[in-house]
Amino acid sequence: MRLTGAWGAVLLTGLVMMSPVYARTDGTVVTIAVADFDFIDSSGEAKDQQAAHDARLAGLSQGLRADLGAAARYRVVPLACALPDCRDGDPAALADGARRAGARLLLLGAVHKTSTLLLSTKLQLLDLQANKLVFDRFLSFRGDNDEAWRRMEHFIARDLAQAVDDLPADDRRR
Repeated sequence: MRLTGAWGAVLLTGLVMMSPVYARTDGTVVTIAVADFDFIDSSGEAKDQQAAHDARLAGLSQGLRADLGAAARYRVVPLACALPDCRDGDPAALADGARRAGARLLLLGAVHKTSTLLLSTKLQLLDLQANKLVFDRFLSFRGDNDEAWRRMEHFIARDLAQAVDDLPADDRRR
């Protein structure tokens, strides 16, 4: 079966929007810093999974930076912070570090493992110039393995890219 005309255009649009990072091509470059995500495990599982979770958490933050950085529309800058990692500390200190790095937007996030099958993620995007929250999401994901974490990262990257695209131009420009 061959899709042509309107149905082909709808399918093509859907496939483009499902790519890891969808972004408009209006020429606006968004400068963003991605803080390392926090992790909380209240699942009560007996097996110590800290090493696996640390690796997955690092992969989540690195993957988001890579997905966003792969799009010409974004310039991802490293977060300047005085801590060993850039996740501990108060949001004001992280925002100051992001400003010093030249970021317009700062992504903060945390993953909460509530059971073997359920992870929830809190995401917040701060507009550092306007000093306001422009994106606030609480998402749930199934699974606690490498593949589930990769799917979570790709979903977050797409959701974040769409949210940034939906911001008024003044909230996106640096």
